[in-house]
Amino acid sequence: MSRKIKIITSFFYLGHSPFMPGTLGSLAGLVIYYLVKDRDVLYAFTVLFLFGLGVLFAGEAEKIYKRKDASMIVIDEACGMLLALFFVPYNLFLVVLGFFLFRIFDILKPPPAKTMEKLTGSMGIMFDDIVAAMYTNFILQIIGRVIPYVQSSRL
Repeated sequence: MSRKIKIITSFFYLGHSPFMPGTLGSLAGLVIYYLVKDRDVLYAFTVLFLFGLGVLFAGEAEKIYKRKDASMIVIDEACGMLLALFFVPYNLFLVVLGFFLFRIFDILKPPPAKTMEKLTGSMGIMFDDIVAAMYTNFILQIIGRVIPYVQSSRL
């Protein structure tokens, strides 16, 4: 069972990369985003499914890896990346900006993300990334609606 938990929480061992595992987890989220972005119901189901898997198994993975929020656990980044882009008007600029904003918020952990990270087990692992995703999504929603307006107006 521990092997299955490692596969799920490390997102098929991407989290075991010695080079920026969290970023790789976020990139995996982008790959999934491109597969589901045009199907709202599937997109929502995918976010909920990954979140559910993270809540179920991330705490167990901590015990397996013997470290709080071990860097090998990247299902939270994949789920967070999807949530960061949820219902954001699609264009490449916003996707790339979303990726970088999410990574910045995930690393810096502005309040209340830092508080969420202190929760024990799966909740601490998942919710700091959910907060980072919500900050990112909020910014992207504003930019995605203002930029088209600004571009179409004659300033």
